[in-house]
Amino acid sequence: MDIARPQKKSPRRYLIAGGAVVVLAVITLLIGHLQPAAPTVERGSVWIDSVKRGPMVREVRGPGRLVPEQIRWISAVTGGRVDRVNVRPGAVVQAGSVLLEMSNPDVQLEALTAEQQVGAAQAQLVSLRTSLETGRLNQAGVLAQARTAQRDAQRAVASAESLATRNLIAANELAHARDALEEMTGRLHIEEQRLQLFTSTVDSQVALQRDQVSRLRAIAEYQKARVASMRVTAGTDGVVQELSLEPGQWVMSGATLARVVQPGRLKAVLQVPETQARDVAIGQQADVDTRIGHVKGRVIRMDLASANGTVNVDVGLDGALPQGARPDLTVEGTIEIDRLASVLFVGPPALAQANSPTSLFRLEPGRRYASRVPVRIGRTSVNAVEVVDGLKEGDLVILSDMSRWDNVDRVRVK
Repeated sequence: MDIARPQKKSPRRYLIAGGAVVVLAVITLLIGHLQPAAPTVERGSVWIDSVKRGPMVREVRGPGRLVPEQIRWISAVTGGRVDRVNVRPGAVVQAGSVLLEMSNPDVQLEALTAEQQVGAAQAQLVSLRTSLETGRLNQAGVLAQARTAQRDAQRAVASAESLATRNLIAANELAHARDALEEMTGRLHIEEQRLQLFTSTVDSQVALQRDQVSRLRAIAEYQKARVASMRVTAGTDGVVQELSLEPGQWVMSGATLARVVQPGRLKAVLQVPETQARDVAIGQQADVDTRIGHVKGRVIRMDLASANGTVNVDVGLDGALPQGARPDLTVEGTIEIDRLASVLFVGPPALAQANSPTSLFRLEPGRRYASRVPVRIGRTSVNAVEVVDGLKEGDLVILSDMSRWDNVDRVRVK
């Protein structure tokens, strides 16, 4: 019968097991120190541009529309009912063309009343002149009587003095004659002053009444103009762009009735972002894309204030408009701000601001990986930005929005 004997364990097995544990620990430690793999970016989904050195044209761009340089808004001088509409939008009109006709009985009645008041004032003026002239003549007659009486008194005094020298009349009679002369002389002086005063006030009274007639006539002319204004004319040569009234509608005073424009004289009104409008100035050259052709122009005006993040810039068009260009046509304009002789520049990165630091992914040699580098942006344009620091000529950088990779400093470009 066989008896089992105990076997001794080999030291070699312990060495192998220990070595495996050490190798596993080393591998675990190395894996823990390995950096995570760089995320992959599709090459076709990003915009890659190279840094260049040379002249750079600074431009700003903004959408806009064509508007007439001269717009005539026609508003109602007085309220009234629309009786007839003679033209419709799009019609070519002359300055005297009648656009529509209105009526208002109250305005016509006020015009007749004003005419009546003018007639009454003119009648009062005639009556006043007659009355004043009659009064002046009466006073002249009184003055003539006073002068005659004064002369009679003078002759009476002379006669009394002659008789007194021969003692033919008493002294009292001579004194009485002298007193009568003094009275007549004073009365003559008073009547002369009265006639002078009367004559001096005649012109002023007539002038006041004449001014009253002039004021009433001006009111009558205004009322007549109100009646005439209800026959609405274009006022200028052009094309009717807006007229939406229909017969029977009641129009309030001051309401807009129509708009007449000159389609041959248009300008572009561009909406430039307020962050770029600070460099825009009067006289700068511009190019306006009408979608059916390009037209050269220049900046002729710009708003002082911004609205909704943009500033309205008016561009006068120097060249001939393409066929088919019309008011309110959507356009896009580019304004040339400056020309830089020799600078380092690249295409505009996404979310980059002028004169501010940013970071871009620069392709490494081999172009399989891109690393984040700090870059300082200088002056900006529509199609390029100035590179102040962080890049050199020939570098390839990713200009697309890489905000989703803000937590990494290196990406793989596949």
